Amino acid sequence: MPIVIDHRPGKQITPPGPRLRRDPAPSRLKYRLERMWLKPFYRRVLRLGLPAFVVAMIAGVWLSDEDRRATLTDSVGSVVAEVQSRDEFQVRVMTIEGASPVVDRALRAMLPVDLPASSFDIDLAALRLQVMQLDAIETIDLRIKPGGILSAVVKEREPAILWRHARGIDMLDAGGHRVASVTSREVRPELPMISGEGADLATAEAMALFDAAGPILPRVRGLVRRGERRWDLVLDFGQRIMLPEKGAVIALEAAIAMDRAEDMLGRDIVAVDLRDPQRPVLRLGIDARNTIRTARGLPLLGPDGSVLPEETEG
Repeated sequence: MPIVIDHRPGKQITPPGPRLRRDPAPSRLKYRLERMWLKPFYRRVLRLGLPAFVVAMIAGVWLSDEDRRATLTDSVGSVVAEVQSRDEFQVRVMTIEGASPVVDRALRAMLPVDLPASSFDIDLAALRLQVMQLDAIETIDLRIKPGGILSAVVKEREPAILWRHARGIDMLDAGGHRVASVTSREVRPELPMISGEGADLATAEAMALFDAAGPILPRVRGLVRRGERRWDLVLDFGQRIMLPEKGAVIALEAAIAMDRAEDMLGRDIVAVDLRDPQRPVLRLGIDARNTIRTARGLPLLGPDGSVLPEETEG
């Protein structure tokens, strides 16, 4: 360091004092700000939150005016309508595959808009839920294909059985789902008939019984559900085979085997009671019972099963 000497008279020379150095440590405020900046939360707040808040505040102030909001809404609506009405989004025709004429007309009537229409106006998910409410439809594939085509590929339920109940006659598929109603059995005479409450819930067992009744199927008139737990097989001439709650197919096969061996169902028998497979019971008709009573010297029975007076016998 150079030494400066003042030569003016009367001046006392004082040596220069030590030079103060600047403290390199940051201030308390700067230190705290730097520590806060190292935290990811504060960085996100300053980089994203603060600008977003400013933008939202400006937008809120701008949208607080009702005229501006109406103008913005009209502008957005016009842009959306212009985009949706473009030719590439137009649906002009609907094609339906695999549907009967009745289902075809029902599907076209369910279309929420008249064609041509924008594809944005057709909610395929909602339309599918509405279509699946038709009993005749098992599955449907709805899609919009290129060229403005609304394609519907339908798989209808196959009627497998008729169910007579208190409200009429319904056609059911093999799973017991309703397909449609019919006015009489003559509409679908090729389908087997079941009846009784709860019969629709046991269609699988009913179909198995009809298959097992193959040798006597021409005589079968139908199955009647009893107590929602077992079946009666009804034959012509009023005959019945009363089947057990469990093992009905096996019991029916045993009855058919007895018929083929002894011509059991060709005799005057009203019912074959197999509800207890260990003790099968045959219920004879009036003529057979009267033949037995005549051989035993007993009074004859009338059509209602009551004993006839002696003067009216014969």
